[in-house]
Amino acid sequence: MYETTTNGQKWKLLFVIVSPILVTQIALYLVTFFDVLFSSKYGTTDLAGVSIGSSIWMPIYVGISGILLSVTPIVAQSVGAKKMKEATFTVQQGIIVSIILAMIVFAFMFFSMNTILSWMPLEPHVQDVAHGYLLAMCFGLVPLFIYTVLRCFIDALGQTRMSMFITLISTPVNIFFCYLFIFGNWGFPALGGVGAGIASAITYWIICFIAIGITIKAKPFSNFQLFKQFSKPNWKKSKEILLIGVPIGLALFAETGIFAVVTIVMSQYSTEVIGAHQIAMNFASLSYMIPLSISMGATILIGYEIGAGRAKDARDYTKKAILLAVSICMVTLAILIGFRHEIAMIYSDDVDVLSLAASFLIYAAFFQLSDAIQAPIQGALRGYKDVTITSIMAVISYWVIALPFGYVLATFFDLGPYGYWIGLITGLAIGAISLSIRLRIVQNKFRS
Repeated sequence: MYETTTNGQKWKLLFVIVSPILVTQIALYLVTFFDVLFSSKYGTTDLAGVSIGSSIWMPIYVGISGILLSVTPIVAQSVGAKKMKEATFTVQQGIIVSIILAMIVFAFMFFSMNTILSWMPLEPHVQDVAHGYLLAMCFGLVPLFIYTVLRCFIDALGQTRMSMFITLISTPVNIFFCYLFIFGNWGFPALGGVGAGIASAITYWIICFIAIGITIKAKPFSNFQLFKQFSKPNWKKSKEILLIGVPIGLALFAETGIFAVVTIVMSQYSTEVIGAHQIAMNFASLSYMIPLSISMGATILIGYEIGAGRAKDARDYTKKAILLAVSICMVTLAILIGFRHEIAMIYSDDVDVLSLAASFLIYAAFFQLSDAIQAPIQGALRGYKDVTITSIMAVISYWVIALPFGYVLATFFDLGPYGYWIGLITGLAIGAISLSIRLRIVQNKFRS
C-alpha cells in the first residue's frame, strides 16, 4: 500500500488491489459453483437437494464471515497510521472470535437442520441430500472462518495477490474431491450431492493450513508475528470487531438471506422450478463477484486513506470504484441476456429445467446494475467504518420491500416464481438509491 497523487496512479493501484480479489472471490465461489454443477450432472433431485442446502448455508456463512470482514478496515486504518502492533493484536483477536462463531454456528446447524428442512414440502431424497450436504459443510466451518480472518489481514496490507494464490488452489482441489465423492471414482463411494459437501469441507481445511503457513513464513506477514506470542482473549478488541462486524454481517445476511428465502419459497413449486431457479441464481451470483471484489478493494483503499488522514483521496477512490463496477456490469448484463440458453445448458440437459432457467436469467441480468452501484458504495462505507445505518437500509430494502412485494406479485397477480424475481429487482434498486444518499452524508462529514 502506498500514497497516490495522480488519477493514473489511483486507477493503477485500484486495479492492482481489485484484480487479485476478483480472482480470489471467483475461486472461493467456484467451490459452491462446482458443488451445484456436478450435483446437477448426477441427477435433478441431487441438484435440488444441494440447491436447498446451499441456500441455507450461504446466508449463514456470508453473514458470519461478514462479521469477520471488520478485520479489514480496522487493520487497514492501523497500517495507514503506522500502528503495526495494534494490527497484529486485531488479527489475533479476530481468529479467537472466528473460532467461537464457528462453534456457535456448528451447534445451531447440527441441532436445527432437521427442523428447518421439515418445514419445506420436499421430496424425501431431496431432503436427505440437503441434510447430508449441510452436515458435511459444517465440518469445514472452523477452518473457513479462520481463513477469512487471515485473508482479511493479507488483503488489508494490500497483498491481494497472495490471497489470490491461496484461494486459486481451492478450485482444483474442490473439483478433485467432487470427482471422487460425488461420482464415486477411484473406489470412493458415490454420494451424489452429499459428496459435494464433503469435498468443500476438505477444501476449506487445506486452504486454511496453507494460509497459516504463509502468514508465518512469508514477508511482509511474518513481520507481524501473528502466531509467535498469541494474545489472550480481549473483550475490548473483540467488542470493536463485533461492533463494526455485526452490522456488516447483518447487511450481508439480509442480502444473501433474501435470496435463500426466495429459493426456499420456490420449494412450493416443482423440482424443476427449484433446479432452474438455482441455476439462474448460481450464475448471477458468480457475476456478482465482480462488484463484490471492487467493493472489497474499496474498503482496503479507503480505510488506508482515512487512516492516513487523506479524505479527498478516499472520495476519489470511491468514485472510481463505482465507475468501474457499472462499466463492467454493462458487459455482464449483455452476456446474461444474450447467452442465457447456452449458460443454462452448462448445468442441465433437462428440457423443462433449461426453459425455466433461461427465463430466470433474464430477470437475474437486471439486478446486476443495482449490484454494481450498491456493492462499491457498501465497500466504501466500510472503509469509513460507517456500517450501522447501512445494515438497517439493507434489512428494509430486502425484507420490508423486496420479499413482501415479491409475495404479492407471485400470489395475487399470478406471476408465480417470476413475481419473486421482480420483488428482488425492486429491493436491490431501492437499496442502491438509499446507500448513495448515505455515502454523500458520510463523505460530507469527513470533508468538514
